Amino acid sequence: MTRFLLELACEEIPARMQAAAATQLARRFTEACAAAGLAHGEVTADATPRRLWLVAEDVAPASAAVAEERRGPRADAPEAALAGFLRSTGLTREQLEERDTGKGVFLFAVLHREGQPAAAVLGGMIPAIVAAFDWPKSMRWGAASASTASPRWVRPLTHMVALLGEDVVDCAVHGKTSGRETPGHRVHAPGIIRLASADRYEEQLRAAHVIVQSAERRALIAEGAAALAAAAGLTLVPDEGLVAENAGLTEWPVPLLGHFDLAFLEVPREIIQLTMRTNQKYFAATGTDGALAPAFVCVANLVASDGGGAIIAGNERVLSARLADARFFWEQDLAVVREGGLEAFLPKLEGIVFHEKLGTMADKVARVAKLARWLVDTTMPGTDPALAERAALLCKADLLSATVGEFPELQGIVGGYLATAAGESPEIAHAIVNHYRPAGPNDYVPTESLSIVVAIADKLDTLFSFFAIAEKPTGSRDPYALRRAALGVIALLVTNNIRISIIESMMFGIANLGVAIGRNQSKEIAEIIKKLDNTAYSSEKLLQSNKNFLGLSIDDWEKNPFLKATKENILSAPQELANFLTDRLKVQQREAGMRPDIIDAVFALGEEDDLVRLIGRVTAIQDIIATIEGANLLAGYRRAANILSAEAAKDGPHTAAALDPARLAEPAEVALAVALDAALPRAEQAVAAEDFAAAMAALASLRPPVDAFFTDLMVNAADPVVRRNRLALLARFRDAVHTVADFSRIEG
Repeated sequence: MTRFLLELACEEIPARMQAAAATQLARRFTEACAAAGLAHGEVTADATPRRLWLVAEDVAPASAAVAEERRGPRADAPEAALAGFLRSTGLTREQLEERDTGKGVFLFAVLHREGQPAAAVLGGMIPAIVAAFDWPKSMRWGAASASTASPRWVRPLTHMVALLGEDVVDCAVHGKTSGRETPGHRVHAPGIIRLASADRYEEQLRAAHVIVQSAERRALIAEGAAALAAAAGLTLVPDEGLVAENAGLTEWPVPLLGHFDLAFLEVPREIIQLTMRTNQKYFAATGTDGALAPAFVCVANLVASDGGGAIIAGNERVLSARLADARFFWEQDLAVVREGGLEAFLPKLEGIVFHEKLGTMADKVARVAKLARWLVDTTMPGTDPALAERAALLCKADLLSATVGEFPELQGIVGGYLATAAGESPEIAHAIVNHYRPAGPNDYVPTESLSIVVAIADKLDTLFSFFAIAEKPTGSRDPYALRRAALGVIALLVTNNIRISIIESMMFGIANLGVAIGRNQSKEIAEIIKKLDNTAYSSEKLLQSNKNFLGLSIDDWEKNPFLKATKENILSAPQELANFLTDRLKVQQREAGMRPDIIDAVFALGEEDDLVRLIGRVTAIQDIIATIEGANLLAGYRRAANILSAEAAKDGPHTAAALDPARLAEPAEVALAVALDAALPRAEQAVAAEDFAAAMAALASLRPPVDAFFTDLMVNAADPVVRRNRLALLARFRDAVHTVADFSRIEG
């Protein structure tokens, strides 16, 4: 068994593409070997800035012989059909086998492909692998680049190494012939390295100041940068992404410590860190007090003869210029808010289109502010409604600041700093910072009441608005990040135990949508909302809470295409959004061990759009179902439901209302009726009190009488009156279980 090495050397490969390219190379090589019947051991692929490489251990001397079987035409097929099959296989009629397939006698050809030497197999697959390689961005070069059909690679290829042990595997790719020569480090070993064998690849390149393993380069950067910071009494700010990026930019990484002017620390630390990270790939450091220090760690790609002094000085000059620009933008914004407050930026929001059907960003802010106040009034009465409304009005103000224009990643964060500089309360500043959160599954979930309200209002408004105009996610398409907004709402509600009706808030949001066009129509909205089922939220209350901006004439609904389309979506949007949030809840809670089928069982009742209550109900059901009593209860329910379903197909549905207690004669009938009389009120009271564990315990107490009912009695009795009464008793049992969930949706 022999080691195989493939290296494709080129000009610098972008760091962000290297890991995926190495994974793709390993996959394509493994698939090609499997198709060719060439056995091998472990495959390792990796990259440096100037080379993509792969090593396969224990490559077999030759590919395995393969027998391929092909079915041809029927044995009595015309000569023309037979001739074509013979040409495709290269066999004669006498070499074919006749087999009865049960659908006739067919001809079969058994083709034997002899094994080939490994070098020949590898030499044939390498060009195919390279030709089929998929880069996010690629280029063509040289004389061939005049044609769009010319070969492409991420950057122009310079060398190709293909070694099977000590021997070169002959092949050619993109005008480069395979060999054993590869470039060393640009500075420390600028010549060409002649590799002795695949076994000595890493050793010889290390001697030429090239570390081919990206994991080793990452370790050198992380450990070296941390050590430099510690030696200066500082602590490196952890950043795994920056470690990986620097490893993708260097073949011989050498961390160096530099400093910048202390005066720049007047600029918020996030701006400084982003400037260093995004533009310069520098690591930040903090002092013993945790505050940002006027120091950074950069990563050179060589060992400098002066210890890195010139490199550090050059980086310090570049960073100083970058930070001066950042400070200029920050000071511009400070001057604006000190003169006119953070609201000085608000008029500019009129110039940002949120969506052509939903108005400007100023319209969205007005909606979020009204929704935030409504949430306080209905859900979080302990929060100051005036503060909630003001925080929401200011939450997008920094979008037009010079700093966010330069550093869009810092929207919200910059707004928080500017709010503080403008004299706003700390609660408002925190709400502005946190209203985009959580932005992902691992992001911080706000826990301060004002931050929670504004964050929920912002995300709900986005969901309400796009559902109202039928711009919902479909498949993998989600251009407005509605799935992320939904997961954010769920995290905020569940983490903070916030109780809110999605349908009720959606109705408020739909009326609130009138801000998007500057006006709305109260009577038409009222008539549509009256048609909504399953809600205790009155249209009169809705209109009263929105009286300050309702007032569009009926004729305008038909004249305005957006209003007409919105009206048509209003009836379906609330329930669709509730369904959408429930689907996201399944995704979010799956990792926590919550079963999606039980979520479906609860939601199927059609009355649950409070996600916190839904989780409590699902948890109780899941806990009981895991016990013997719960499993038996589920089995009894299914048996009852199946019988009722079968009988309903014959003579219509059976209901608990048809039960005649006076006709219950058998002990098992009486026992089940008595048990239901005792359990059902307890279950209903527990559900009303949202004590779902107690409700499930009450239902679980029905297991013994249900078991006895099925054991001792024949449901389909000969006497039709007895039969109907027993079916009604089962219907009452089924309906009792449905007070908690639709158990027909539960699997297992």
